[in-house]
Amino acid sequence: MSRDAREASSQILTGDLYCPRCQKEVKDPLTCGDCLSTICRQCGTALEQVDELGIG
Repeated sequence: MSRDAREASSQILTGDLYCPRCQKEVKDPLTCGDCLSTICRQCGTALEQVDELGIG
């Protein structure tokens, strides 16, 4: 696993993620192997950190 992939994985584990399309917290996100973005398993939308949204 590359350094970038490890850093992305640690970010996922340290904060809750929120899907703006499904409008709910996501506990089991997918991580893109190319760009390392985290996406919702249900709709494929890029996820946001809850603490950045001010709703957590």
